Amino acid sequence: QVQLVESGGGLVQAGDSLRLSCTASGHSFSRYAMGWFRQSPGKEREFVVGISRSGSTHSADSVKGRFTISRDNDKKMVYLQMNSLKPEDTAVYYCAAKATILSVGVVLAESDYAYWGQGTQVTVSS
Repeated sequence: QVQLVESGGGLVQAGDSLRLSCTASGHSFSRYAMGWFRQSPGKEREFVVGISRSGSTHSADSVKGRFTISRDNDKKMVYLQMNSLKPEDTAVYYCAAKATILSVGVVLAESDYAYWGQGTQVTVSS
């Protein structure tokens, strides 16, 4: 099992940058594929970006070129670097984890993730 805690959210202006962190507790963090999702008011939660055990990544088209995910297995951390933020990026951002024997391959489906953090609010003002 793994427990996830997000941090780093806040209120920023359009064009600013923000880095979210996800701290994992438990064993064998390197065996988990990780992802970031977000949910805006009145909308369903959506995939933002994911990273495989081996470090390959995949981003949603809406954030491609602006958001970057990375992981530090020694520190049991996952990061989401968000640049050129837009008001439409306003949402609660969630970190998620899926245990997998596959070292490659990013997990895209929300339903495939077994573990979730509590979320951190990101608000981008225009």
